[in-house]
Amino acid sequence: MDYKEHITIVEDWPKEGIRFKDITTLMDNGPAFKSAVDDIVEYAKKLDIDVIVGPEARGFIVGCPVSYALAKGFAPVRKEGKLPRETIKVDYGLEYGSDVLTIHKDAIKPGQRVLIIDDLLATGGTIEATIDLVNQLGGEVAGCAFLIELTYLNGRDKLEGYDVLTLMQY
Repeated sequence: MDYKEHITIVEDWPKEGIRFKDITTLMDNGPAFKSAVDDIVEYAKKLDIDVIVGPEARGFIVGCPVSYALAKGFAPVRKEGKLPRETIKVDYGLEYGSDVLTIHKDAIKPGQRVLIIDDLLATGGTIEATIDLVNQLGGEVAGCAFLIELTYLNGRDKLEGYDVLTLMQY
């Protein structure tokens, strides 16, 4: 399926010069969204994973249906102060500043094979930070899956050595 047919490009959002790739129009189309999730499920089956990790919030949207289809656990990665139990954290850089991501300290057991899922691979900062969290807990990143990759931002460079699936590239 050509998933790009189901992505709406929003000009000058959130600021002038940005061509935002809106996945909500893919999600609005049940058969297209199901197909995208199914493609990631098939990829995940080849990786022999134990758990799926997804950063907020769109990583939840894509990762949870994959988790459900595979009957695997899902571990959310959230901004600091959003998870209710003991967490570990990582600081990471943004284009203009920094942020903190957290995961429950017991979300991944040492040796578990992890698939990280998010909607978008852009600069790779969020996924790099998520990988750091998985590594701190002793998990093994088996792969990373994304709906969209913005190739011109070179985020894949931060994922060298990892198995990566993207369903669309811009």
